[in-house]
Amino acid sequence: MSFGKMNTFIDIISTEPTKDADGFVIHGDTVLASVRAYFEQKNSTEKWRNMAQSDEVNALFRLRTIPGLALHNRHVIVCEGKRYNIYSVENVKGRGMYLEVLAVSADG
Repeated sequence: MSFGKMNTFIDIISTEPTKDADGFVIHGDTVLASVRAYFEQKNSTEKWRNMAQSDEVNALFRLRTIPGLALHNRHVIVCEGKRYNIYSVENVKGRGMYLEVLAVSADG
């Protein structure tokens, strides 16, 4: 995957409550990383028809792994003003260089 195809900027967000310096719980979004990614929405190509993950998955993201950050389905991706809940995260070819993330649009 080259930088030419990774032309969409995304934010990886944690929605879990955090504590501030005074010990109070803050409910809100915490941006964990802002990175470039390859973004593809669901369409009627053969590739999407063969993906047997789920009918509700409607977005695919490919991005480079981020050192020190493990993506989970508790995280959210914000891309082009839309929020996507992570459905699954897969290490591409087991090399630890790229991640393929299938996501579901939270906005509808």
